[in-house]
This record gives sequence, structure tokens and C-alpha cells, in this order.
Amino acid sequence: MADYRYGFQGFEKDLMARAVGRDLDISTKQAIEICNFLRRKRLSRAKQIMRNVIDKKEAIPFKRFTNGLGHKPGKIGAGRYPVKAATRILALLESVETNAQSKGLNTNNLEIIHISANMAHRPMRPGRQSRRMFKRSHVEVVVKETAHDKKSGKGKNAKADDIKDARPAKSETVKSPKPEVKSKLEVKPKPEVMSEPEKVKDSGKVDTKSSEVSEAKDESISQAKTESGEAAQ
Repeated sequence: MADYRYGFQGFEKDLMARAVGRDLDISTKQAIEICNFLRRKRLSRAKQIMRNVIDKKEAIPFKRFTNGLGHKPGKIGAGRYPVKAATRILALLESVETNAQSKGLNTNNLEIIHISANMAHRPMRPGRQSRRMFKRSHVEVVVKETAHDKKSGKGKNAKADDIKDARPAKSETVKSPKPEVKSKLEVKPKPEVMSEPEKVKDSGKVDTKSSEVSEAKDESISQAKTESGEAAQ
């Protein structure tokens, strides 16, 4: 058998394991939907999903090939129970788990980082169905051992952590204090209003300066009259 060329690049032999199912007698459309649903899931969870699909307890959501499909129970829309495809992919997942175990990897911390389906050679059917072709698909899967976080239940990938560390830290901006805004409406003090008795008291006061000036004027007038009379005599 010729060597299979995997589509996944960057394979690490010490941390990863892989397996491929060649010329599987399953529909390529169903295999694509299953692979899209299992990608980035833990291997143990993916195997449980395949068992539930075989028992028709859990449906595979179809998001691409949805022609004529009805909704299935659960938080999904269109879906299906591809029993035959799930049986073949379950055997493939068990095979990749065995390959990882032979490398000494912890099977409890395996995560599916790559799984894809491609159309294989489709020979013609014999006999009375000679004008129909067989359904054939290639399915490849790559798993990696990741650290499992008990609180979140998600695996931590080393590459993702490196990317987060490489991001620059956000610069802390110092907020300047806002200037105090004076109110436009300033209250002016009201003028003091005098009461009526105070007005009467003020009106009763005699200005001494004005009286002295009037008396001086009267004396000057009388002196001028006397002087004019003496001059006439």
C-alpha cells in the first residue's frame, strides 16, 4: 500500500498521534459534517458522541448539507443520525487512541486538533446498478496531548499560550481630573429695602451745612444793600 500524505502540517511525533481511514464506505457529506462537529473536542467526548449517534440518542447537527433535513431534538437545527458513518469513525478514533498509547501519551488528555474528510475513488457498481457509483471517503485524524484544566474542563494548547504571551500589554491610561465647571447662574444679593419708619427718621434730619451756607448768603446781601444806600446819600 502506498504511503498516505496527510493534509495536516506541523506534526510533532513526541506529542501527537494520527490515523487515517482510507476508502471508507461512507458518504463524504456525512463524514464532513461529523468531522466539523468533532473538531477541537476531547477524544473521550468524541467517542461518546459516536456511541450516542449509533444508539440514536444524540444527533449530528448538519450546517452545510441541509437539503430536506428536519430539526432534531436538542439545541440544534437540522440534523441526522448517520449510524454507518459514526461506526466507521468510531473505529478510527479507537485506532488513533491505540497509536497514542503506544507512544506513551496520556489517553485521558488527548484532544482532536485535526480531523477532515475527503472524497476517495468512487468505482462503479456491478450488475443491475452499474450506472451508480460507490460512496468512498478518506478520513484522517490527529490528536495531541494537552494539559487539562479541571475548573474550565478545556485543554490548554502551548501554541495558544505562546500567542497570548506575545501580545503586547495594554497601556494604562491615566485619566486627568475634570476641570471644575462654574455654574452660569450666580445669585446676586438683593438690595436692602428700608422700612417706612426708618424713611421718616431720615427725612426729619436737618442738614447743618446747607443752613450755614444760606445764612452766609443773607448776611452778604444785607451788607451790599447798606453799602449801596450810603453811596446814594
